[in-house]
Amino acid sequence: MAMVGLFWITEDAVYVGSPPTVDGHCVRIDAEGVQAVDEDGTHAWPWTELRSATVEAVPVRGTVGRGMGAALGRAIEALLTAGVGLGGEPPEMTLCLETADGTEEVPVHCAAAGGYGSEEIALSRSLLAGLVAGTADLGAVESWGRSNGSLGTPRPPVREALLRDWTEP
Repeated sequence: MAMVGLFWITEDAVYVGSPPTVDGHCVRIDAEGVQAVDEDGTHAWPWTELRSATVEAVPVRGTVGRGMGAALGRAIEALLTAGVGLGGEPPEMTLCLETADGTEEVPVHCAAAGGYGSEEIALSRSLLAGLVAGTADLGAVESWGRSNGSLGTPRPPVREALLRDWTEP
């Protein structure tokens, strides 16, 4: 599994935020649209019915590594990204889905324990907007997941480059 921006990508699925929790809660996206699984069951929003989709209340990564040696900063960032050593529930974000009937707010667990970089947040939001508009291809994300999802989370510059590629028409 790999985290790229606000997405958790496996060899067979793409999630907003974290992968499914122990009790099955998750938000999965596929060619049809968005599916949220929670204690009330599964809720689905087809891409064709969505006016917009964005993630709000995203925790922003702090200044990990500034003022420290570069190697120590990278080691701490790797631990934070992997969620090592952190207890309790991960922070929550909110996936806001706008339809003709109004806005649905879906809680999503954050996959990055230390928060996300501002560029990854912006690019992830752009990818979601492109999926709603029909200008982004989720197939490219899924293809990357099939080929690379088992290799783990790439470094930030690689994640940003992937998100740029996936958002360009």
